Amino acid sequence: MLQMYDGLTRLLNEAAVDDRVVITALTGAGDVYSSGNDISGALQNIVGGDFLGKIKENTNRLRNFVSAFIDYPKILVAVVNGPAVGIAVTTLGLCDVVYASDKAYFVTPFTKLGLVAEGCSSYTFPRIMGSSKASALLYFGHQMGAHDAKECGLVSQVFPHATLEQEVWHKLEQFAQMSMQSMMYSKRLVRAWTNEELHKANEAECKAVEERTQSEDCLTATLEFFNRRSKM
Repeated sequence: MLQMYDGLTRLLNEAAVDDRVVITALTGAGDVYSSGNDISGALQNIVGGDFLGKIKENTNRLRNFVSAFIDYPKILVAVVNGPAVGIAVTTLGLCDVVYASDKAYFVTPFTKLGLVAEGCSSYTFPRIMGSSKASALLYFGHQMGAHDAKECGLVSQVFPHATLEQEVWHKLEQFAQMSMQSMMYSKRLVRAWTNEELHKANEAECKAVEERTQSEDCLTATLEFFNRRSKM
């Protein structure tokens, strides 16, 4: 998962300055958009050696990852082809358009792991879907289906799972024929009023993640999560 953070951060930063790129689409492999962070891998990366140093390193990795979404100047489209968990959900609020399969669902199990909101969701989610629905997702780990996500504004359009790829790529091919400069100028105008606030939210969330990762109840929740998994 840590390689995914670094790889996607690098790809977004490279695409941002590549004149050949008009629209960028993010999607998952197979029938899953993202299963969330690899908790076991993250824990192994932290345990042993410089504990605090590794936490800070991972926090910086998260900060840079989210910043790449915030600062991306071109059109960023998420194609949610199945279940989405954790930061794969929260960063949807930083995408320009979100298309979803009717089999997709969205869940942010931060509280179960003793963690906190990330991906600027503490800022974007209440503004996208209202305080009550955002609270259900971020505080309680409520699982939201694709049609509910569309109704509350997180998803732009829902497609039948069987035709998602065909229909969405047809749309993207049409969009790619439009003026890239015009789209970038419009996005710059839209984001001009929020980018500073998004970076502030990212910084605040990263500080909270760093604090929570060191907390006793976060470590306890993570161990309990592993115990439940081992009994399944």
